[in-house]
Amino acid sequence: MQLSAWIAAVAGSYLLGSVSFAVVVSRLFGLADPRSYGSGNPGATNVLRSGSKAAAALTLLGDAVKGALAVWLVRAVGPQFGVGEFGVALAALAAFVGHLYPVYFGFKGGKGVATFLGALVALDFGAGLLACVAWMMVALVFRYSSLASLCAATAAPAALLWLTGAADSSLVIAVMSALLFVRHRQNIANLLAGRERRIGEKAAGG
Repeated sequence: MQLSAWIAAVAGSYLLGSVSFAVVVSRLFGLADPRSYGSGNPGATNVLRSGSKAAAALTLLGDAVKGALAVWLVRAVGPQFGVGEFGVALAALAAFVGHLYPVYFGFKGGKGVATFLGALVALDFGAGLLACVAWMMVALVFRYSSLASLCAATAAPAALLWLTGAADSSLVIAVMSALLFVRHRQNIANLLAGRERRIGEKAAGG
């Protein structure tokens, strides 16, 4: 029963993470598919390039909540089936991977920043708060969402380990951080070349 519970926790979290709010919200608002303009990334930053701040805000909220919800559900239900805190951390990873590679959208998803932060806040509020503050400070100063995300991802595993001492959960967050860097490899190249778009900046001709 314990193994099946762990599998159910991970699979359920992945399916929850696979819901792309950028696509869903854009359809509800009658906007173009976010995969068809700007960076082509189905995330809040690219939805903002559509000109709809409300759609971008709802996308950000939805993607963050699904990461947090996966953690909350497994933490609430899991212990009675033998799923402990490491299983909760794996649920966070599964929801994050679901956002990156969603089964509902041909495994072509977003970069996962909001889902990453939402899951981290649910895992440990203090660590999540520190990562969010890091994101906001870098974003406000430099106005690059990608740079802010990379800084938050770098801070997250260390913050979780420092505040909780949970090495196994911190390792899972480190894996998520590494995946986030992989998903931002083009942004890193653009930052180094001075071609990265700033927050709210539309694509040329768009």
